[in-house]
Amino acid sequence: MASRVVIPQQARGEAVENKVHKKNPVAHDGKNRRALGDIGNMVPAARGGVEGKPNRPMTRSFHAQLIANAEAARAAEKNKKQMVVPDAGRRIEALKANNNNKIVNVKPKPIEVIDLSSDTEEVKKKPEKPLNNMKKEVEVGGGASLRKKAPTLTSVLTARSKIVDIDAADVDNELAAVEYIEDMYKFYKLVENENRPHDYIDSQPEINEQMRAILVDWLVEVHTKFELSPETFYLTINIIDRFLAVKTISRRELQLVGISAMLTASKYEEIWAPEVNDFVCLSDRAYTHEQILRMEKIILGKLEWTLTVPTPYVFLVRFIKASFPGDKQLEHMVYFLAELGMMHYATIMYCPSMIAASAVYAARCTLNVGPVWNDTLKLHTGFAETQLIDCAKHLSNLHSMAEKAKLRGIYRKYMSSERGSVALLTPAKALLPSL
Repeated sequence: MASRVVIPQQARGEAVENKVHKKNPVAHDGKNRRALGDIGNMVPAARGGVEGKPNRPMTRSFHAQLIANAEAARAAEKNKKQMVVPDAGRRIEALKANNNNKIVNVKPKPIEVIDLSSDTEEVKKKPEKPLNNMKKEVEVGGGASLRKKAPTLTSVLTARSKIVDIDAADVDNELAAVEYIEDMYKFYKLVENENRPHDYIDSQPEINEQMRAILVDWLVEVHTKFELSPETFYLTINIIDRFLAVKTISRRELQLVGISAMLTASKYEEIWAPEVNDFVCLSDRAYTHEQILRMEKIILGKLEWTLTVPTPYVFLVRFIKASFPGDKQLEHMVYFLAELGMMHYATIMYCPSMIAASAVYAARCTLNVGPVWNDTLKLHTGFAETQLIDCAKHLSNLHSMAEKAKLRGIYRKYMSSERGSVALLTPAKALLPSL
C-alpha cells in the first residue's frame, strides 16, 4: 500500500497566492492587467488593505470594513469643502433697514448650503446680486405681485404703423389656428399659380365665353337649391376651368362637365353631398347615372386628383377679416362682386388672391368706406392700391351691367334681404369708366 505524502500546512493567504500564480503565471511581469484586482477579489494595501497581508481574501466582514472606511473618508472630505451661508435672518433685517420698510411680509429663507466640490470656479464667476438691486415686490393677499408691464416692441410698432391685429380676438379659438395662419397664407400665395387655369377658350372649337357663362349661371342656381357651402361653388368653377384647359370637349358635354365637377367638389367640401340621382333630375335626365360617374373619373384623371387648391374664396375669408370684420353688408358685397367675376371668363387672367383683394377694394368703394385701402389690408393682401385698380374696375363694371344682363342668377341671389340686397346698390362711380 502506497504511503500518502504529507504536505506541510501553509498559511491561508499564501495558498491563495500560489493558486493564483499557477493559473496566471505571467502576472508578475507587469505587462498584463490584474483583472481580479479590479473587481475587488485581490485588494492591494494602497486601497485600504491590511499591512502585511497584501493578498488578503475578500470576506464579508473585510468587505464591510472597506466600505465603512471609504464612506468615512468621503464624508470627511465633503465636510472640508462645504461652506455655510450666514443666517438669512440678518440679511432680511438689513434689507428692511436699507429700503425703509418697503418690503412687507418677507418670509425668512432657509440656510443655503453651496457645494463647491466640482463647480468652484463657476460659483466665483456668478457672485450674488447686491441686496439693493433686488426687485421690489409687495405681496398682496395670497402673494400676487403687482408689477407694471412694459409695452412690447410688437405693440409699439403696431401702434405707430396703425396695423390692426386681426387675429387678437381668436387667440383662444383653436379652430382659428392663430399660430399658423400667417404661414398658411404665405404658402397659399406661393402655390396659387401652380393650379391656376390658363387661357383655353381658343383651344376649344365648340365652346365660347358665353356658353361658359351660361353654365356658371345655371350652377349658381343649383348651388343655391342644394344650399351648399361657398367653398363648393368656387372649387367647382376651378375644376371646370382646369379641366377645359387640358381636355377638348363637345358642346353637348359641357353641362355634363359642370354636373360632374360640382359632384366632385361636393364630395370634397360638404358633409352631406348631393346624390348622383339628384343631378340626373336637375338636368332633366339629359345624362344618365353612368355618364355622370364616367365623366367624374375622366375629370379626376386629367387633374391628377389635385383638389386641394387655393381658390378665391380662401383669400376672401382672410381679406374680409382684415377689411371690416362684423360688417355683413360689406361681406355680402364682396361675395357678390367675386361671384360676378367668377362667372365671366375675362376674370381668368387674374390670380385668385388678386380677385379677392379687388373685390374687397371695389366693395369698400361702393359702400364709401374710408380709407379705401389701409396698412392692414396692404399687409395681409400683399397688394398696393395701384395694383388692384384694373381688376376692381372690371368687377365694378360687371356690377353696373348685372341688372340688365340676360344671365341674372347671381343678381337675383344677392337681391334678397338675406344677403343685404347689395345687388341693388349703386356701383362705385369712381371705378366706372367715364362717359
